[in-house]
Amino acid sequence: MNEIATTAAPYDGLVEDRVDCDAIQKAFLEKLFYVQGKFPKLATLKDYYLALAYTVRDLMLRRWVSTAATYTATRARTVAYFSAEYLLGPQLGNNLINLGIYDQVKHAIEDLGLDFDRLLAEEPEPGLGNGGLGRLAACFIDSLATLEIPTLAYGIRYEFGIFQQEIVDGWQVERTDKWLTFGNPWEIARPEWAAAVKLGGHTERYVDDLGRTRVRWVADTIVNGVPYDMPILGYRNNTANTLRLWQAQAPESFDLEVAPDFRTVL
Repeated sequence: MNEIATTAAPYDGLVEDRVDCDAIQKAFLEKLFYVQGKFPKLATLKDYYLALAYTVRDLMLRRWVSTAATYTATRARTVAYFSAEYLLGPQLGNNLINLGIYDQVKHAIEDLGLDFDRLLAEEPEPGLGNGGLGRLAACFIDSLATLEIPTLAYGIRYEFGIFQQEIVDGWQVERTDKWLTFGNPWEIARPEWAAAVKLGGHTERYVDDLGRTRVRWVADTIVNGVPYDMPILGYRNNTANTLRLWQAQAPESFDLEVAPDFRTVL
């Protein structure tokens, strides 16, 4: 039985050296069919954008998994970077540049009769940051990947983003930023690594098996923290670090033991 490789392949050139127009088009149309469940006459611009994004993500995965395997095999000391915000900006164009295949993909998409720039414009801004702190954090993790420094960045997966602003009758009006309406093709959910987060509650004394007095914390509320991983590519190298975003989820969808009082409804 062949052993699974645990080290990254040495740098052997950019992805552009191994990707041609036909391969891009074939992968793109397969994603449209098998992931979006559409054929061209029914596909929307959003479908085309998502098909292209998943095509590019596939090209990123070998680099991402290989990097993680190398860090694990070498027990690399890893930077843990924390930030409340990450103003990443749209990922499609940035990932194409880092992979070195921007021009090839643009040509392949336009050869299919599609407007490449319009597909880029379909990507929503990731609602993970707002302003200088988020932009600075995004620049840091980009630089760490480019410098090939082992890094695992942590943040919050804001479901509705920060906010969008509009000017109505001369006044600023805030709107909810539903950036995840159509999903995020750049992330992979990791529910198997969910962690219980305890909030509130009280402490209580008890005596352990050896007769010693102990104090334990009894939480009032518990929520699950579920991680979602995004690859952060280095610029034109073989390194892809990870941005791990945590989302709060209820341990149970609803409490089956709570009996509703229908008199209050009626």
